[in-house]
Amino acid sequence: MELKGLKTEFLGKNLIFFQSIDSTQKKIKSLKTPENGTIIIADNQIAAVGTHDRKWYTGSGKNIAMSFVLFPNCNIKKIESITIQIAECLVDVLKNITKFEFEIKEPNDIFYQGKKVAGILTETVCKGENVRKIYIGIGINVNQDKFPGNLSDIATSLKRVTKLEITREEIIVKFLNQFEKRYKSWIK
Repeated sequence: MELKGLKTEFLGKNLIFFQSIDSTQKKIKSLKTPENGTIIIADNQIAAVGTHDRKWYTGSGKNIAMSFVLFPNCNIKKIESITIQIAECLVDVLKNITKFEFEIKEPNDIFYQGKKVAGILTETVCKGENVRKIYIGIGINVNQDKFPGNLSDIATSLKRVTKLEITREEIIVKFLNQFEKRYKSWIK
């Protein structure tokens, strides 16, 4: 996967891509010495985990499954609303690309007309009040046509909403570009 148009200083500059992986979040957390902004993207996750250890369905090559790590080295108060800030950034990007309105189910889900489109998982590593690392996982249902089992009742995709194929790379690049700007202003 190539992220053309990436204008970030550090976020996404070190990209690790997998065709299939158990979980991007587990993998990013297992890296010994990742660079700030290292991102893992997978075409397929076979054991993806969301909030409260819920399963996250990815679908091969159709959706976005990514996780990245940041080293803010700041007081936890500066980033205590980071999950909602990520959600707001993601909603801005999705609206910009699709021209549709999405809503945030606080703190970490993105919905369209009552059905889940995306989820965010943030995990912090602190020493006292100082945040050493933040692991951020994002799953977005992009071009999924069908969902297994009863997931059709609770989930949808950007393709189902817009009736168009959407480029995953465009969403990722626009999100990373916008999010890094916001993030840098929070941790100053």
